[in-house]
Amino acid sequence: MDASVTLQRLTERFGDSILETHSYRGDDTAVVKKEDIVALCTFLRDDGKLLYNFMMDLTAVDYLGREPRFEVVYHLYSLRYNRRVRIKAGVPESDCSIDSIVPVWIAADWFEREVFDLYGIAFNGHPDLRRLLLYEGFEGHPLRKDYPVKKRQPLIGPIN
Repeated sequence: MDASVTLQRLTERFGDSILETHSYRGDDTAVVKKEDIVALCTFLRDDGKLLYNFMMDLTAVDYLGREPRFEVVYHLYSLRYNRRVRIKAGVPESDCSIDSIVPVWIAADWFEREVFDLYGIAFNGHPDLRRLLLYEGFEGHPLRKDYPVKKRQPLIGPIN
């Protein structure tokens, strides 16, 4: 099966929710509206011609000065068809949240917590959204491009 089948099926099924698609050297990418991320991921996982049953990675990118400022990026893999797809969903700074895909792939749990911790993007419906790498009193989100490089914060130990 040609890898472009993924982008064709997504476009047929989700139409206006697909903002852009492209393929480069066998890598397929779809830029989608954030409102449909759970339905779209469920479709990618369950559709018999796609079967993206492995969520490899979930991260974010900060495009300071652009709107939407953030993109949440999902890397998915189909074990059956030996295919990958990248899904990108824009998240505006004014509504810095997107629905959680933990109900689709439980493996998204810690990835979403990491993005929340380092970028400040909230995942609606996440079962335990809290900091993962930094302590609760840490101010800000250090992977945002406007985070002060010279900002000093105290290192604190566990609270007993």
